[in-house]
Amino acid sequence: MSRIGKKPVAVPKGVTVSVNGQTVTAKGPKGELKFVVNDLCSVALESDQVSVTPVDKSKAARSQWGMSRTMIANMMQGVSNAFSRKLELVGVGYRAQMKGNSLSLALGFSHDVDFPTPAGIKIETPKPTEIIISGIDKQLVGETAAKIRSYRPPEPYKGKGVKYEGEYIFRKEGKKK
Repeated sequence: MSRIGKKPVAVPKGVTVSVNGQTVTAKGPKGELKFVVNDLCSVALESDQVSVTPVDKSKAARSQWGMSRTMIANMMQGVSNAFSRKLELVGVGYRAQMKGNSLSLALGFSHDVDFPTPAGIKIETPKPTEIIISGIDKQLVGETAAKIRSYRPPEPYKGKGVKYEGEYIFRKEGKKK
């Protein structure tokens, strides 16, 4: 039994939810999101709570149950508060700045890396060594942060690269004479 799936998702104030078949739509002050629930789960809207239940007791239905509930909960949080991820650039000469609708990164390559901003994502650079990615879709925010980090992941000797805020970099000892 899914412990997460059992809990109904509370609808926050200012958010309207509609269930049309297997499609759940959430509208809030930040925007609108839709999620199509797998056919192995059923969705019900009772007063101001959304509950997800598996259709049968098969392993496939139970595995989709908790995931569907979590996706709906993330939609509720996204349309009311939005999600954000902070990246830090560590290294001499590493910097980031917005140029129009794309992020320009100087990461020690012979050229600057230009990253076009995806639709539904807002990227800010309050400092040259700090990037803040925000949006209402949690998956898209995390995926965008991971793509930017993949250009120069932190290396274990000096810790140079693009890292998440608060990420611990396992350090290795260099060569000994």
